[in-house]
Amino acid sequence: MFDVVTFGSAALDIEVLMSKNIIRKDNKSISGKAYCFNLGSKLDVKDMYFGFGGGGVNTAVAFRKQGFKTAYCGMVGQDILGREIIEYLNDQGIDSSLVKKTKEKLTNNSVIMDSVAEDRTVLVYHGASELLRKEDIPEDLRANWFYLAPLSGKLSGETEDILAFARKNGIKTAVNFGNSQIKMPKNKVRELLEKIDVLILNKEEASILTNIDYREEQKIIIKLAKMHEGINVVTKGKDGVIVTAGGKTYEAKLKKFKVVDETGAGDSFGSGFISGLMKTGEVEYSIKLGLANSKYALLLRGATTGLLGEKDSHLVEKEGIKVMIGSMFN
Repeated sequence: MFDVVTFGSAALDIEVLMSKNIIRKDNKSISGKAYCFNLGSKLDVKDMYFGFGGGGVNTAVAFRKQGFKTAYCGMVGQDILGREIIEYLNDQGIDSSLVKKTKEKLTNNSVIMDSVAEDRTVLVYHGASELLRKEDIPEDLRANWFYLAPLSGKLSGETEDILAFARKNGIKTAVNFGNSQIKMPKNKVRELLEKIDVLILNKEEASILTNIDYREEQKIIIKLAKMHEGINVVTKGKDGVIVTAGGKTYEAKLKKFKVVDETGAGDSFGSGFISGLMKTGEVEYSIKLGLANSKYALLLRGATTGLLGEKDSHLVEKEGIKVMIGSMFN
C-alpha cells in the first residue's frame, strides 16, 4: 500500500547555459527573438547541468522528500538512461517496481537552452514514456493517491483508464492536465473531470479549457468551478495561485525573488500542494507548502535539487505567505 503513486514522464534533462550573444531579433518568431548560430560551427557554452526529471519522476521525488511512501509508474527504454533513472529512483527511496522497460523507443530526454537573461528554449524527445499502457498497471496496486503529471502524446490516451482504475479502487486523484488532455473532445474532457478530485492547471491551460479569454480571470475561475466540482488549482507564475474549493476561493503569492532555474516549477508546486492535503486536509496550508516548495526548487539548478523535505516546515512558515479567502458567490 503506497501513500502516493505518480504517473508521467521520466527523462534526462541536459541544461545548457547559452551566451546571450547568440540571441538575435527575429520578427518571424512569436517572441520576437531567436537563437542564431552558424550551421557547422562549434559554440562554447557557459555551463552545463545534467539531472533526472520528467513530471512523473519530479513529483515522485517531491512526495518522497515529504516522507510519503511513494512509487513511480512509468516506462523507460532498455538503455543506459533507463537503467540510470531506475537506480536514481532507488537511491531516492522511491519504489521502482512499477517501472516498465521497452525496446521500441529510447528513454525520454530534453536539452534546455537557457540564457538566464531571456526565456528558455527546450528541445524535447518524447520517447519510451508514451508507451505505458493500462496493462502495465498491476490489478492489485493500492494507494491513497494517484498523481498524474502531464501525460503527453499517446500516453495521454491512458488518462481515462488510470482514473477509472483509481475510482474503482477508492484512490483519490490529482491531475495536472497537459495540452493533450485539454484538446480532447469536450465530452471526453467532461468524463475525465468527473473522476478527478484535484485539478491542477496553469492560467493559460485554464483559459483554453474554459474557452475564455486569458485576461478574464474571474470568468475563467467561475466557469472552471462549474465544470469541475472538486478542488481546482490555477497557477499564475510570479502572480501566485488561485484555488477554488467548497464554494470558496483562496489566493496567494510569494514575495519577489531571483529565479535560478524554472525547470519543474509546476511539478514542485503541484506535489507540494497535494502533500499539504495529504498531511492536513487544509487548502490554506497546502497552498503555503506548494508555493514554498516551488520557490526553493526555483532557487537551485535541477528540478528536484531544492525541493523541501518533511523537516523543512519552518521554511514554509518563514515565507510568511498570506492566503486571501473569499466566496465564489460574492
